Amino acid sequence: MIRYLSAAGLACAFGLSALAMPAPAEASACSATVEANDAMQFSTRALSVPASCKEFQVTLKHTGQLPVAAMGHNIVVGKTADITGINADGMAAGAANNYVKPGDARVIAASSLVGGGQTTSFKIPVNRLRAGEDYTFVCTFPGHAAIMRGKLSLAP
Repeated sequence: MIRYLSAAGLACAFGLSALAMPAPAEASACSATVEANDAMQFSTRALSVPASCKEFQVTLKHTGQLPVAAMGHNIVVGKTADITGINADGMAAGAANNYVKPGDARVIAASSLVGGGQTTSFKIPVNRLRAGEDYTFVCTFPGHAAIMRGKLSLAP
């Protein structure tokens, strides 16, 4: 009985000391989830990336049911001024390249292509973003970029 009480006391002490310790920085501050569906919609039109993050992880979750060949989605990040060219070159690169031109220096970050029920993640290197610059995220699957887009900003 004494051993049991001692073990319980130690467990409580460790549990309480863990509660008293400061919590680590929230991982969610440096990550976001964006959902996409079969109606060619992103769940958000804006992403704010804290400047304090080294990398910002974006998870793309396709909540639809259609396969990748029919209704694939990706997220490609670039300067707003470059998005039209990124999209055109991405479509020319084709599905085998996730509709992203290989080696395109204008692309800051890009996800792979996903179909209904699939999820993927990618990281945005925050050191490639500049305060005051205009950034856009877009789906480069053919025909999607006009509708599936949003603003990305660097937050102080």
